[in-house]
Amino acid sequence: MASTETAPAEVSAHLTAEDRVGLLRAMLLMRGIEERAMTLYRQGKVPGSFYDGYGQEAVSAGAAWAMAPQDRLCILHRDLAAHLIRGVTPARIFAQYMGRAGGVTGGREGNVHFGDRKLGCVGMVSMLPDMMLVATGMAMAFKLRGEARCAITWFGDGSTSRGDFHEAMNWAGVQRLPVIFVLENNQYAYSTPTTAQFAVSPVERAAAYGFPGVQVDGNDAEAMFEATRQARERGLAGEGATLIEAVTMRMHGHAAHDDMKYVPAEQVEEWRAKDPIDRQVRRVEELGVDVDALREEVRAEIDAGVEEALAMPMPDGATARDQLFADQEALLSDGRGPWSGF
Repeated sequence: MASTETAPAEVSAHLTAEDRVGLLRAMLLMRGIEERAMTLYRQGKVPGSFYDGYGQEAVSAGAAWAMAPQDRLCILHRDLAAHLIRGVTPARIFAQYMGRAGGVTGGREGNVHFGDRKLGCVGMVSMLPDMMLVATGMAMAFKLRGEARCAITWFGDGSTSRGDFHEAMNWAGVQRLPVIFVLENNQYAYSTPTTAQFAVSPVERAAAYGFPGVQVDGNDAEAMFEATRQARERGLAGEGATLIEAVTMRMHGHAAHDDMKYVPAEQVEEWRAKDPIDRQVRRVEELGVDVDALREEVRAEIDAGVEEALAMPMPDGATARDQLFADQEALLSDGRGPWSGF
């Protein structure tokens, strides 16, 4: 029977010391890259607006760390750590932000709209939660092929007010699909607080669709890892989908243009004391790791990434119509269609 559960706060039995340091490193990289990108945005080097996941680093880091190489990730704009864990380099990310030819999409798409299919990452679209349906479709393909693989996607609390959320939940429930839905409850759908969005916590809706909903401290990378690990095991065992509600806080505005004055100052301070990086730093320091040295290593990697990206050329305008369709031989040659690589 489907249920709503609360994941334990301390769960590290399936994490080695190296894993725990890796989680911290991924979160440090995510925050450092986005802080530098915000500076580049204010300097006019990042076009459009810019969206970050400050304060939410544990949600994507912990979840992505639990997924296997053959699994597929539908990553959203506040989940940069997932890209980093899958192997996307800072230089390629900065190049993407600045529209350079060396970016993940080669200067195409929006600055946070990217995914490297060779690394198992699916490029996002802005309309949320459309990626829930993409992940569910991939999970359906895995089931039909008899493959031991799982799909995962992230989405915000505001997404649960749209019909796509319910369509994906129903599809996953009826078909018992190996898919993991990570609901980032970051307290605000743009400027609308959760109290004005829904009368029942979205995690409780999972039971209505026939699978478990699990509430997790979204500022705890290790709790996120464990909840996702268990959800993946359920999926691979044929037990179906899991909805994970990661309770966190959006510490910056909806985007760079939003000053978030609608958020009470005391709420910001309350969540600042729950910073996910600080929590993981304490754990890693107890292992005897030199965190200052780790921070310096991350800072140097970010500096090198910015320098490399700035040296990259802008894309050739004559190629603007290239790659509009899945017409590359690598996508068509094995007889299973353009999505076979996933």
